Amino acid sequence: MPEDIKSMYEQELKEAFSEMGEPSYRASQVYQWLHSGVKSFDEMTNISKSLRQKLMEKYYISSAAIEKKLVSDYDDTKKYLFSFRDGEAVESVLMKYHHGYTSCISTQVGCRMGCTFCATGKSGFSRNLTASEMIAQLQAEQEDNQIRISNIVLMGMGEPLDNFDNVVRFLHLVSSEHGMNIGMRHISLSTCGLVPKIYELADKKFQLTLSVSLHAPNNQIRSRTMPVNRRYDIDELLKACRYYIKQTNRRISFEYAMIDGVNDSDAAARELASKLKGMLCHVNLIPVNEVGGTGYQKSKRERMQSFISILEKSGITATVRRTLGSDINASCGQLKRSVSRKNAAKGDESK
Repeated sequence: MPEDIKSMYEQELKEAFSEMGEPSYRASQVYQWLHSGVKSFDEMTNISKSLRQKLMEKYYISSAAIEKKLVSDYDDTKKYLFSFRDGEAVESVLMKYHHGYTSCISTQVGCRMGCTFCATGKSGFSRNLTASEMIAQLQAEQEDNQIRISNIVLMGMGEPLDNFDNVVRFLHLVSSEHGMNIGMRHISLSTCGLVPKIYELADKKFQLTLSVSLHAPNNQIRSRTMPVNRRYDIDELLKACRYYIKQTNRRISFEYAMIDGVNDSDAAARELASKLKGMLCHVNLIPVNEVGGTGYQKSKRERMQSFISILEKSGITATVRRTLGSDINASCGQLKRSVSRKNAAKGDESK
């Protein structure tokens, strides 16, 4: 069975090459080729044909094939459905800002967390992505658009901390000097609140931005919308967040999906303010994605403004997230579901 070469650290590659009787500088050359986006060993033009053949027999190069692409008419946001060598598919979104290109990538095929407002969870969970498959999403977007991605958000399909080891490997690889060389300060990782893994991540002292999907001011509302809260409640989660801030000296971003009549009242804002008071944090209010089957509707603009006003009066910075790609359902999970439903319908018609 061929091994996944693009998920290997440069040092691991050097050790493997040493076992093959090859000098370490050859491993460094191959490592740089892999992270430049090549899809086959034959593209490595400064590597001998005999070594390329050896590598072909022992390893495979992970890549992401574009199955579908949607382009927003409003802001040029691009949404991709990528497939991998086993046929599994994930979504990724490429966004253009004044400072450059940001890619929101997936870390799992599906998700186990079951948040009620999320499209991804409705498709179930298939498997974790490898570090190379996360890198492949970025490389495919760069190649398709002839650009360089400068910022990464791990907020696509899946819960990153539920795929902890592969995500940590990805973070090391994507930020390495001979890799894509995207610094940790340009990377955001979003979690629904897997408390033990937040402690583990904090101890690594990565200088990335941790985004915590909070979405409620109390356990009653959060447990109803986010099953993870029944395992790790808000007080446990916020304790872990304070530890993360202490270990990294990095501000945490709390994501808060504004759902009409569920979590957007003035009382909810005051309760949230009291919970977060004194923390090095920012609250990012997100008009909820109106995913079919949930019955949720986004809060009205004046409701969001009132919510922000209450938070700011308590000294908590809050903003409403700019919505990109609204005409192409840019939140992850919806494109894969629509394609899956079409394929299922075709299958029914053929019976």
